[in-house]
Amino acid sequence: MWSCSIWALLPPVYTVLSAAGLWAVYFVAVIHKTIAPLGSPYKRRNGSLYPPYISIAGNSPPASCIFSEVMNLAAFVGFIIAFLRYLQLKHTMVNQWLNAGSLLAFSFGCLGMTLVGNFQLFTEEMIHNFGTLLTFGLGTLFCWLQSYITLRANLKNEGKKAGILRFLLSGSISLCIILYFSLMSQGFHMQAAQCQWALVMFFLIFLSTFGIEFRHNRFDIVCTEHSGRPESLSDTFEVSRYQPDPL
Repeated sequence: MWSCSIWALLPPVYTVLSAAGLWAVYFVAVIHKTIAPLGSPYKRRNGSLYPPYISIAGNSPPASCIFSEVMNLAAFVGFIIAFLRYLQLKHTMVNQWLNAGSLLAFSFGCLGMTLVGNFQLFTEEMIHNFGTLLTFGLGTLFCWLQSYITLRANLKNEGKKAGILRFLLSGSISLCIILYFSLMSQGFHMQAAQCQWALVMFFLIFLSTFGIEFRHNRFDIVCTEHSGRPESLSDTFEVSRYQPDPL
């Protein structure tokens, strides 16, 4: 018998499908000889082979078509996960500015994802790099804020274990960013690309950990007639503790 809320599946399924979509972009780009395979010695051949950065893998069709779809869907569903997390903590956190601030940061990070996916690197480099800055910069800030919030909220007395896991993932993400820029500046493009892929995978794993807390809650949308002042968006959702159906 399933003893957890069905919402617990959303974060891990999101992570698996997003990762699968990005790796599909990579393999399509490799098959079409746009980028060098990860782990192979990087050599430009006739000016047609590029290092396997994610943005370069998703730069040219047909891989760019998949890349745009993956990034748009990842941004949309990622925002939903962050919003549900905000609702879950809305009546738990004392310092609501931390909760709201993390949602705001990730919202702009999701906007960055759409810019990265829809403005290819070699076509609109400035907009693409701005989207990358929003995605990685604010996404990393979101991870650190949520790691701290996890310890403070301590939902179901699981805050310490989940918080330690998230701090480790946040540290790994930050380390990958530092290594990425360091290696890229020194011209070690293959190693820098590997760090970038590791960074994205760590970030997706971080988002999957919200399933730990989501298994305790049910999120319902309530539709009612209301002739007075309109309610705020967050007030139209109900968050309740999940209770399994009796046998």
